[in-house]
Amino acid sequence: MLASSSPQRARLLAQLAIVHETAPADIDETPRPGEPAEALAERLARGKADAIAPGRPDALVIGSDTVVALGDRLYGKPVDDADADRMLASLSGQTHRVVSGVAIAFNGRTVSCTATSHVTLRTLADAERAAYIASGEPTGKAGAYAIQGLGAVFIARLDGSYSSVMGLPLFETARLLKAAGVDLLSAS
Repeated sequence: MLASSSPQRARLLAQLAIVHETAPADIDETPRPGEPAEALAERLARGKADAIAPGRPDALVIGSDTVVALGDRLYGKPVDDADADRMLASLSGQTHRVVSGVAIAFNGRTVSCTATSHVTLRTLADAERAAYIASGEPTGKAGAYAIQGLGAVFIARLDGSYSSVMGLPLFETARLLKAAGVDLLSAS
């Protein structure tokens, strides 16, 4: 069970040949005062998995959340086009962190971890930002860009996990699944 409506996360699970259903979790994603990106991403991933797990006691429930951070400043999903432009202008020409938390709830317990990648955006002209925002792609994306879409043309460097920047760190997910008794590469 994927505690998300994200088509990107669903595609990533399918890449691992994981047959799943989706059930979006409705939780408060507001950062706590002074909460670091790593703690926020993991707390939200756990919150999503834990919100769905009671209604699906026989399922493994996967929750995930992604937070973009430049220094101590956190970037969630833009609330409107002006907010998306503010985010992209701030990240332009900068290296920032993308932290994805993943959690798996099963048998009354939850295991979780985070993955941190460093992404460098090239310097973005005002007209490029405006055209990208007009495409609609920044809507619903942490940091107002999507590595798996048109936003890829802005990424000068990625140090870390592509899948994590997309929203679900596959290496870490597979490791947590194995801890929950699911070995993706077993012969059975």
